[in-house]
Amino acid sequence: MSSPIRKAINSDALTRLAQAIAVAVSATLAGCSSHVPQTEATHTPNIAARAKQKPIWLSEKPTPQIPQDVWERMRQGFQLQDNLGVNPRIEQQRLWFASNPSFLENAGERGSLYIHYIVERLEERNMPLELALLPVIESAYNPMAYSRADAVGLWQFIPSTGRYFNLRQTRFYDGRRDITASTTAAMDYLTRLHDMFNGDWLLALAAYNAGEGTVSRAIERNERLGLPTDYWNLPLPAETQAYVPKLLALSQVVLAPDAYGVNLNPIANEPYFQVVEINQRMDLSKVAAVANIDEDELFQLNPAFKQRTTIDGPQHLLVPTSKAQLLTASLSTMRPEELISQRSLKPVFEGADDSEIASLKRAYRVKRGDNLGTIAKANKVEVKDLQRWNKLNGKDLKVGQTLVMQDTTKRKSGRVNTVVAANSKTNGKVTNKTQQTQYKVKQGDSLYMVAKRFNVEMQHLKRWNPRVGQALKPGQMLTVASPH
Repeated sequence: MSSPIRKAINSDALTRLAQAIAVAVSATLAGCSSHVPQTEATHTPNIAARAKQKPIWLSEKPTPQIPQDVWERMRQGFQLQDNLGVNPRIEQQRLWFASNPSFLENAGERGSLYIHYIVERLEERNMPLELALLPVIESAYNPMAYSRADAVGLWQFIPSTGRYFNLRQTRFYDGRRDITASTTAAMDYLTRLHDMFNGDWLLALAAYNAGEGTVSRAIERNERLGLPTDYWNLPLPAETQAYVPKLLALSQVVLAPDAYGVNLNPIANEPYFQVVEINQRMDLSKVAAVANIDEDELFQLNPAFKQRTTIDGPQHLLVPTSKAQLLTASLSTMRPEELISQRSLKPVFEGADDSEIASLKRAYRVKRGDNLGTIAKANKVEVKDLQRWNKLNGKDLKVGQTLVMQDTTKRKSGRVNTVVAANSKTNGKVTNKTQQTQYKVKQGDSLYMVAKRFNVEMQHLKRWNPRVGQALKPGQMLTVASPH
């Protein structure tokens, strides 16, 4: 090959080599550079893929879901379940609740009017929401509950403790039954006990049951003997020994009701009642009629008015939230006399002296060994009148039960005066075109609860059972009818 040709070839080779080196250097520099030399079309999908994989939410807390059921809201606020371990005293109480599921189910149904309010008040104070179950232990959520120690209401205040916490008690009003007032008092008392026992809720609960003096003396005794002073090691009365385990066991059942065979009906996580201000005396029966509220339900919300008349109590009523606006509007247009029954305590407030009042109504508390015959004879009345005045179907009495008696020589109208709760009037019979069901009354049942359970009107239930009074007894049979 001639020299010029070789020179031309070598020149071409060198040119291609230089171009290859330039490309390689460019590629190397591009790899170190922050710029992307490839086309946008090539890299856009990869950028999108990397964006999707970025853990955007890992550093942010998810928004908590608001419970629809107040039971779930309660569970989220439990504070007393830590470090309990295996405890035979708790297990024993838990076994009882599992063996008697109807107790909690019925108490929950009664408490459906009040539980949301109590949970909210506890949350405001940052108190354990297990305390919303304390009325289950104390009264089975029955605001009319009455104990042999003269304790009354949802929270079972005795008279002296009630007065200490500003719960007024007169013949017409008992603040221990007042839903809002007694709840405030109970939380004030529990908070005070919690502070007294250095932030120990178990000791505070024990003192709520037995009194702070009893618990303090038990602590001092153990200190002298060099023994532990926590709740589980104190020599407390048998009732108090079971009291705290009972609440803890009940809380565990509420945490997992299905596991214990308990059916807790959902309770809407919203206020059941609303406060309506009033500025005059009025009868609950009239208020119920004005606002289209079931009379028994209105009394369940305002049980502190012992005569179903707003005397001696606060200037407000609790009414179902759905009826509050209607009641407020109605009250603004009504004359005062339209809200007072002619029968309602007229002699008391129109100049009657004490002797006249006493002649119209007497109350007798049943003692051990009493029966209707001896009580009737001692008070010079007929047994049948005692049964009628007190809506008694039989002759069975309970120690501590209050009976009402009238002076039949001075009053012939047959008006029934009550001490605990006025009895509703019933009339009429079940129509022929109905299908009847017999229901056996359980412990703690009320007419309102039975009506709610069968989805019937209270007035109809009363009409179907004209011989049944407001106070039901376990084992009674009620007729529940429904159209064909």
